[in-house]
Amino acid sequence: MTSIAEPPCDPFKVEFCITEDHFLLQRPIQPPANDLIDPFYGYGSTANGTRDPHHGVEFSNPSGTPVYAAAEGTVIFAGPDDEAIYAPWGNFYGNLVVIEHQDQVFTLYAHLSRIDMQAGQNVSAGEKIGEVGRTGGAVGSHLHFEVRQDDVEDYFATQNPELWLLPAKDQNGISFGALMISIMDEGGNLMKQANFTIGYYTDPSASPIKMYYGLPYSKDMLDGQENAVWGELSAGDYRIVVETSGQMLERWVEVESGKLTQVVFVVK
Repeated sequence: MTSIAEPPCDPFKVEFCITEDHFLLQRPIQPPANDLIDPFYGYGSTANGTRDPHHGVEFSNPSGTPVYAAAEGTVIFAGPDDEAIYAPWGNFYGNLVVIEHQDQVFTLYAHLSRIDMQAGQNVSAGEKIGEVGRTGGAVGSHLHFEVRQDDVEDYFATQNPELWLLPAKDQNGISFGALMISIMDEGGNLMKQANFTIGYYTDPSASPIKMYYGLPYSKDMLDGQENAVWGELSAGDYRIVVETSGQMLERWVEVESGKLTQVVFVVK
């Protein structure tokens, strides 16, 4: 007898969906170096209004830390970004490597102190392509990492890397999970104003053991499917409280190791 495949989970019809096919890229920094994303200046963040909206994520590491290709592909740029090709300004990314992958997905590795690749060169996933630095507009030594889709020269074609990168592991070797939140009006438009409070519980009947607070992406970056993403979350139960348009919305969800939890709130 032929089995009938179950329809895919629809986050508009259930409390939340958990998927495991989202993370297609290796992390560009590998242990024992710091492979965790800087939470203060995440994707779409303005660091509490102190910086421009962030089109990527940062891995803070000393200069000289190895940087690796996130997937197999072809290097299409390797050198200083003296011309304004990948950003509205020249010398913004400093020493930069750009790799093209399948399905018009591109990864960018910026502020490098050393580049080990040349344009036109094929690379394998996990191959060393350079070293962390602080060239260009970098504040401190770190890797700035971006994922772009379709038009690599479009500064606003970025995707949140935390929806693409394999989750890091905690000190016990257990993979973190990720949480993607979408807050929409009844027309399907992403809400531009909201406040998030997220509590992490090992026992839902007890007090939370950790709290997260945040805002949606900057307004000019709300052109995708989500308002915000929290990666590097421990597996467990989470209580999400969203305040928007004078309403308070609440949802309990589960985060699983190595998987993505998708949550959609529709504001009526």
